[in-house]
Amino acid sequence: MQRTEDGGRVMSVSLDGSTPPPSAGTPVDILELLGDRSTLARRPAFRVEQANGKDELAAYRRLRREVFVHEQGLFTGHDLDDRDADPRTVVLVAKDHEGTVVGGVRLGPVTDGPDIGWWAGGRLVVAPAARGPHGVGAALVRAACARAETEGVLRFDATVQARNEVLFKRLGWRSVRATTVVDAPHVLMRWPIGRIADLAAVTKSSLGELLAALPTAAASAGFAGDDGAPVPGTDVIAACDAIVPSMVERDPEWAGWCSVLVNVNDLAAMGASPVGLLDAVGAKDAAHAGRILAGLRRAAQAYGIPVLGGHTQLGVPAALSVTALGRTDRPVRGGGGRPGHALRLTADLGGSWRPGYRGRQWDSSTHRRTDELHAMIGAVAAARPAAAKDVSMAGIAGTLGMLAEASGCRAVLDVAAVPRPGNATTGDWFTCFPGFAMLTTDAVHAPPLPAGPATGAVCGELADGQGVGLRWPDGEITEVVASTVTGMGTA
Repeated sequence: MQRTEDGGRVMSVSLDGSTPPPSAGTPVDILELLGDRSTLARRPAFRVEQANGKDELAAYRRLRREVFVHEQGLFTGHDLDDRDADPRTVVLVAKDHEGTVVGGVRLGPVTDGPDIGWWAGGRLVVAPAARGPHGVGAALVRAACARAETEGVLRFDATVQARNEVLFKRLGWRSVRATTVVDAPHVLMRWPIGRIADLAAVTKSSLGELLAALPTAAASAGFAGDDGAPVPGTDVIAACDAIVPSMVERDPEWAGWCSVLVNVNDLAAMGASPVGLLDAVGAKDAAHAGRILAGLRRAAQAYGIPVLGGHTQLGVPAALSVTALGRTDRPVRGGGGRPGHALRLTADLGGSWRPGYRGRQWDSSTHRRTDELHAMIGAVAAARPAAAKDVSMAGIAGTLGMLAEASGCRAVLDVAAVPRPGNATTGDWFTCFPGFAMLTTDAVHAPPLPAGPATGAVCGELADGQGVGLRWPDGEITEVVASTVTGMGTA
């Protein structure tokens, strides 16, 4: 008999390849228990996981010293630095069937202080005996990219030895520029993270083509792409939003609340005071319709807005849309921005992720008093910025792209200056529905929005061009929206 070990699971294996029944109390590896020789032969030679405990971390660091100090001579004595001491640093290791660490890589935030979603990978190492066709290095790189995106990172860099540039390019990385580290040629490379662009494309990219055949009075009056539409010949602003049917089905009270929230925000972005709401509800039965209307009613009461009427239909799939009416004789346009305008985000950072929608929907409104809600939705009307747009399901960066497109501009967003809750990653916050969040642009010295409990900050500017770029503390700008978002053009 011989004994093999796989990640702490010890099995007895006979010399002919059969597996005897396990003894009492012995952990069982199901693959080894049931797999035939060909199945076992196809098992990967290693697995990648986060380093577990001090021993695996020490094994990774020993491997680094062997390769970077003794084999390559890049460092003297050791290659440890401040990133190794940072508790936020994540170490991924590759382990063979015996649990021996045969490779590793580390990744974590670049800047000290709050994590702003800028991470770097480094110290990628593979033991000499594990190099070659197994692909340990490539697997570690792919695992690092996946982990970075899972952590809400929007910029992921690596300074790579020049001889490894081809490998990284083959894995999808992009070269930024040549550099030198410890007197050796390196290349700064960047993993393309398409989270913002993908969200904007899914939610908004078809609008221009779809709506081209449906000219509206609002578009002809310079309000193309705005959150609400001025009713010709009046001071009335109308807005209409539908809630995603799956949300109406599984979380009807929250759907009802959000149907009021999103419409009131649309009116607020145009500087209009809400007058009333009309709802259209579809539900499988009266009980489900009642839950939808209960959430809608609570929100209407919280905002102090009457429900003027509506339509309810039972025995149908879940559906909910609400029309809101407001009034202003001077509507604020979403396309009123100009190159040189300062960009401001004003957002309610209170609250938390809605249960069941972590990373996607922020609930700041359900705990607010009516006076606090009124201060926020009246802020645009009070400050009257040149342009305003409330953050929609396209997220902060996607909505900013819509404002920039309607204004015929490019937008640059300072990542570190964006107001953000402490328990939301940058990636989640930039792509979620944030409850109340208003993007405005105006002259550099224009006053802030008087938005009560909401937090506001200047966090970028409009410039000539198209699209949206994220500016990082080192001055680097990463493009997240290449051109226009909707295709509807300048308002």
